[in-house]
Amino acid sequence: MAASRVRLADIAAEADVSVSTVSKVLSGRTDIAQDTRQRVLATASSLGYQPRGASTNGEPHGLIELLIGGIGTLWALEVVQGAEQAAALHGKSLVVTNMWHEGFSMATWVASVLAHRSSGVIVATSRADQVELERLRDAGVPVVRLDAAGSPAPDTAQVGVTNWAGMRDATQHLIDLGHRRIGFIGGEPAATISLERQEGYTSALRRNGIPVEAELIQPGDFMIAGGEAAAKALLELSEPPTAIVASSDLEAMGVYHAAFERGLRIPDDLSVVGFDDTVLCQYLSPSLTTVRQPLAQMADQAVRLLGDLSHGNRPAMTRIELATTLIERGSTAAPRG
Repeated sequence: MAASRVRLADIAAEADVSVSTVSKVLSGRTDIAQDTRQRVLATASSLGYQPRGASTNGEPHGLIELLIGGIGTLWALEVVQGAEQAAALHGKSLVVTNMWHEGFSMATWVASVLAHRSSGVIVATSRADQVELERLRDAGVPVVRLDAAGSPAPDTAQVGVTNWAGMRDATQHLIDLGHRRIGFIGGEPAATISLERQEGYTSALRRNGIPVEAELIQPGDFMIAGGEAAAKALLELSEPPTAIVASSDLEAMGVYHAAFERGLRIPDDLSVVGFDDTVLCQYLSPSLTTVRQPLAQMADQAVRLLGDLSHGNRPAMTRIELATTLIERGSTAAPRG
């Protein structure tokens, strides 16, 4: 079917949803179920749908650059998928660069972006050099940072989630189950979201009259190894926690490893909560209670924001926060005794 003839009704019929639902998804509304949204976007892309005003003549500025810190995690795969679908719907191509490989040079990458005359850049890593990113902005290349992207300047466009509220809800869930000694594993120290999630954790404790104990707060790096190391430190305390809340699902997987090594059963001996809700959660045993952040939607919103900025439009909101949701599964229960 020719792209110019694809109608919303065509997409609706193929995806088995209403025209209204298709319209909401393509306009960036966030009140649509994630599975439905993904099905509509995939259908629109397969039919060759192009929104009004999308470039179809191969002119310059048809590239969106995604700089990401590693592409081997489920978090990264969901971000890439969401950005790729959104870019296609806007008549753009997505170029993904992994900065976590030997020989990567930020300066060389910036020079390449400028040579490509890219439409804009999405930064999904906390390790990007701020000075080099300023070179892009000075050259008129829009930059949007995703949630895990460090501590951007106040005027930097950013798409994220309610990290503070998400971690507060996760901690409150454990408190409601009866836990009072709850360990926390943080993320990368340089990332703003690490601080926001830790503050959500401490806020929930204080609101319930539970003292914040420094020994129960361990640094992490969002990865499995960091989560495992932090969990071992927590479980070796003279009075170990009865529950641990981690700043990512991968860290939570590391907690599972540490608990297994000590002969602890989840959730009988230790409750665990993660953050992200990647597909990994459903395949852990027991399945992981976690905080869902809509990763694909975040990437989609970042592409839309770049579109506005690249056309010289300054949106009313350059800091977009999407809501998180606590997903209760089998890794949490009331403490023994």
